[in-house]
Amino acid sequence: MSIRHALLAILDQGPCYGNQLRAEYSRRTADAWPLNAGQIYTTLDRLERDGLVRTGNRDAQGHLFYEISPTGRTEVSEWFHRPLDGVSLARDDVATMVALAVSLPGVDAAAVIRIQHSAAVHRAAALRSAQQDPNDGDITLAASVIFDARTAAADAEVAWLATVLSRLEAAGESAGVLPLDTVAPRRGRPRNTP
Repeated sequence: MSIRHALLAILDQGPCYGNQLRAEYSRRTADAWPLNAGQIYTTLDRLERDGLVRTGNRDAQGHLFYEISPTGRTEVSEWFHRPLDGVSLARDDVATMVALAVSLPGVDAAAVIRIQHSAAVHRAAALRSAQQDPNDGDITLAASVIFDARTAAADAEVAWLATVLSRLEAAGESAGVLPLDTVAPRRGRPRNTP
């Protein structure tokens, strides 16, 4: 998720001050990924440095307003019209844990996967029970979109973990175990392996 582009998109609607941007972001994303003030102001500083926003006037309460620049308008327009990689490239802690469990000797990988699967099933169920009816007048379309995305991601994790467990059981518990490589890499670089 690009905080940078999200803030630019909101500023494209009109000048805002930092806390106003945070509130608008939360309102438009159903507060699914809350931002703190530090993230907002750090991002605004970078956007200003990059010529995508500029500072405007202060109101009577002392709030400093930020305005999008023409370059910023172009940037946000291009962002909305550019396909994003649907899968986050950020580290996935569950995938990392499962990969380590299946590759390290002495770890009951099946038990690790079952624990994660159970937690994922509970997360998906909790999301469904917390999800409001999209026909309810109190829920916005934006909030419904976020709830749907989070539920789909939870369902995908449940299905992925079930697949991994099936593959592990079919291949045998020790199929993916890798011994510790005792050959030290030269000058800090991993050696090439076929």
